Amino acid sequence: MKKLFALLFSTVLAVSVLAGCGSKETEEGTTEQANGKKWVIATDTVFKPFEYTNENNEFVGIDVDLLAAIAEDQGFEYELQSLGWDAAIAAVQAGQADAIIAGASITEDRKASGWIFSDGYYNATQTFVVAEGSDIKGFEDLAGKNVAVKNATAGADFANSIKDEYGFTITTFEDSPTMYQDVTLGNSAACVEDTPIMATSIKEGALPLMIVEGMENEGSPYGFAIMDEANQELLDMFNAGLESIKTSGKYEEIINTYLK
Repeated sequence: MKKLFALLFSTVLAVSVLAGCGSKETEEGTTEQANGKKWVIATDTVFKPFEYTNENNEFVGIDVDLLAAIAEDQGFEYELQSLGWDAAIAAVQAGQADAIIAGASITEDRKASGWIFSDGYYNATQTFVVAEGSDIKGFEDLAGKNVAVKNATAGADFANSIKDEYGFTITTFEDSPTMYQDVTLGNSAACVEDTPIMATSIKEGALPLMIVEGMENEGSPYGFAIMDEANQELLDMFNAGLESIKTSGKYEEIINTYLK
């Protein structure tokens, strides 16, 4: 974890987005935010279609667009920092960021460890994925084999919850692309990923991987999260804005842009 804190300043790709409120001149002539606060929100780097860099080198995705729409609706300003999954979590835990939006599944374990979630904004299952041509058809076929997972994710939790029952081992990675590569290279028999992310990655990246039907869990919703009760105002604005853009149709428009 110590290495992760150091990475926050050496490898951070910061994406600044101004939404809603403007700025105003004080009596002393200095500029301040109209609402007195610009929120720092951390996210992942590669979790397509929720956050990723497109062919124009723009940081885009469902989470990116939802956050922008909600901020505009609620009139708050923020800076979105693309740090990577582990580093994003560490930044919020350390108080270097106010919140995280990164396709984070709402789980009881995370709540118990200090995550304070918004209302769910997208429901997703986690699924086992194998190489094209693999003879793995179900969990029983994983006995004696290795499964790749991404650190501190719902997919990792799913794999860990059944590994003893089905007799497979686990190797942990810090990002999805490296995890996928471990399977394509044959080092792991399978990996576990959120189903919409995996489907998009296979289709658009032409990955030699396939989703095995029947090897998914029941799933859970994604949530925006804070880890400090002092930031409840931001969480409340996110919930209010989410409800508003669902009513207006903006939410459906964003989802259809990436997943239709």
